[in-house]
Amino acid sequence: MSGGHFNYKQNDIGHIADEVEQIIIDNNSNEKDRHGYSKGWYYSPEVMDEFKKGLKILRQAQVYAQRIDWLVSSDDGPDSFLKRLQHDLKQLEKNNG
Repeated sequence: MSGGHFNYKQNDIGHIADEVEQIIIDNNSNEKDRHGYSKGWYYSPEVMDEFKKGLKILRQAQVYAQRIDWLVSSDDGPDSFLKRLQHDLKQLEKNNG
């Protein structure tokens, strides 16, 4: 199995999105990490709103990168690309609001 056209780098976008999501979750946390430091970032609500927008864009970018990868790697054709792209975007919206 090859690494596809983008050599699986679309997964890096997903990992960044996961980290941004964790920052959002931990923002107001008073919990301590394994080193004894606060997990909280304590960014303002306005900043967190932008993080949430960024998270949505990152998740969409991962979907687009995956679908484009499959198309240009000949794993999908143009018709299945469009169908799968729309399906994946709808699933993303359904799962993440």
